[in-house]
Amino acid sequence: MQLLVSPSSIDEARRSIAADIIDVKKPSEGSLGANFPWVIREIKSLSDKPVSAAIGDFDYKPGGASLAAYGAACAGADYIKIGLAFADREKARDVIAAVVRAVKDDFPKKFVVIAAYSDFERMGTISPFDMAPIAADCGADFAMVDTGIKDRQSTFAFMNEGELRRFTEGNRELCLGTALAGALRFEDIDALKRIDPDIIGVRGMVCGGDRTATVREDLVKTALAMIR
Repeated sequence: MQLLVSPSSIDEARRSIAADIIDVKKPSEGSLGANFPWVIREIKSLSDKPVSAAIGDFDYKPGGASLAAYGAACAGADYIKIGLAFADREKARDVIAAVVRAVKDDFPKKFVVIAAYSDFERMGTISPFDMAPIAADCGADFAMVDTGIKDRQSTFAFMNEGELRRFTEGNRELCLGTALAGALRFEDIDALKRIDPDIIGVRGMVCGGDRTATVREDLVKTALAMIR
């Protein structure tokens, strides 16, 4: 299980270097809000750690999504991550296929991460269980669960341990990796170890419990020690 930390600035990225993957996003623009390409480039230059970049919580805009994905890949992101903020499965297929093609045509070794939301029912968006087979069929690399509405409710408030384990095991059968995020707390780590996703994504956990605060280097190291 790898630790992905989501800094929102260059300064925070420097405090996140101990993490396995450094994730570039802009929390003020949404759950998977996109940051600037020059921020991706600069964070990529800080170390040899893999860099992930969110490109946004997208409505049905396959053209815009594919262009954003291509831009993030060009800027240096190793993992390109999109959230699906709508419900229709066929539209999801259009968007996922466009993003995968935009990345893989020119950057076949980079990873495409498709995210659905644990709180999909209150958001009216696609279920993670409906998203994952489509992501696999379109050639994506990871299926992810995050919270869409950031009100400090955890993914565990909407999907229990058994459901998250079923999601993770189903992804393995589909040859997909699994990433879990969404207001995860230190007290969730034992359950996360039992679920055994490939990646856990955190921000609030390493900001002292408030995702709008600043990433703390000591908490990044504490999280790493706990998941090892």
